[in-house]
Amino acid sequence: MSGSGIILSRNIPGRESTISGAEKIRVLCWSELTEPPEVYPQGINCAIANYLLALPNLEVRVASINDPEQGIAKSALESTDVLIWWAHRKHKDIEDARALEAVRQIKERGLGLIAIHSAHFAKIFKLLLDAPCNLGGWREDGKPESLKCVAPSHPIARGIGDFVIPHTEMYNEPFNVPQPDATIFHSTWEGGENFRSCNTWTVGRGRVVYFRPGHETYPIYFQEEPLKVIANSVYWCAHQE
Repeated sequence: MSGSGIILSRNIPGRESTISGAEKIRVLCWSELTEPPEVYPQGINCAIANYLLALPNLEVRVASINDPEQGIAKSALESTDVLIWWAHRKHKDIEDARALEAVRQIKERGLGLIAIHSAHFAKIFKLLLDAPCNLGGWREDGKPESLKCVAPSHPIARGIGDFVIPHTEMYNEPFNVPQPDATIFHSTWEGGENFRSCNTWTVGRGRVVYFRPGHETYPIYFQEEPLKVIANSVYWCAHQE
């Protein structure tokens, strides 16, 4: 599904928000929509948005690179408190001016950003961190990933603990980013690889989260624990932890 500004509680039956009255956190779930439809029929952005719709005090919209102004028009960003970004093959297709506007709003207005999996190479993320954000290695073999909660008192870890993703793509250190303010989950694989898989930074007024799991050929965002990490990150990015 695409359509900049779509509020999913009006478009996906059975997942309507029951929260009213209080000011809501406005969440925009964005994807480039290169995910295999047999894995994510409506895209990773809709899989995440569907989960978020059941949670308190959230207004959830979806957008994609196929939408007018690539789904991130200035007006769309201005009406967003937390931007969730999944991308893989089309990083270079994002117009520089749009990426720079998102960076400006993160730094100056406090827009939150959650970058997922291969969005470590997204223009917005690399500009924010002023780093190449490359990896020490990767392998797409569908092996299990064990995530250890190394900061259990952090709000993003609330109610989660250690967990395993049965099938995923491996990333290996070093991860060429600035030292995170916090690392909440650390991943290991049976081959001995390891990776800082959930990290936070404060950039200007904005809070930024990078969460590693999310390779598109595996149904990771139908698993409870990764979805809960994203949900907790939304509240943290919006300063409502």
